[in-house]
Amino acid sequence: MAVIFQTNKKTGITYAYQNEPYWDKEKQQSRAKRTLIGKVDPVTGEIIPTRSYKKKPAPASSEVKPGPIPMTQVRRIFYGAGYLLDQIGKQTGVYADLKAI
Repeated sequence: MAVIFQTNKKTGITYAYQNEPYWDKEKQQSRAKRTLIGKVDPVTGEIIPTRSYKKKPAPASSEVKPGPIPMTQVRRIFYGAGYLLDQIGKQTGVYADLKAI
């Protein structure tokens, strides 16, 4: 593994990459996997690491999602779409506004 320095032509910032060469059997040629390490300080020449893009840690076992709530009463009622829309309109306040218009 080697460290490669590459300069961005637009911004002039030099970046440091970790280079891992490998042989691609399918294409019969060498390839390289590069991982960004950080920026290179123009004054000191030191590599300034970029922020890590690690996954967030798994939630603690105390933060368990609640399970399904058991139903205590079961009821089947058949109403049309008009009744459903009227009830939604009354609960949201749209029904009164439409009535006023």
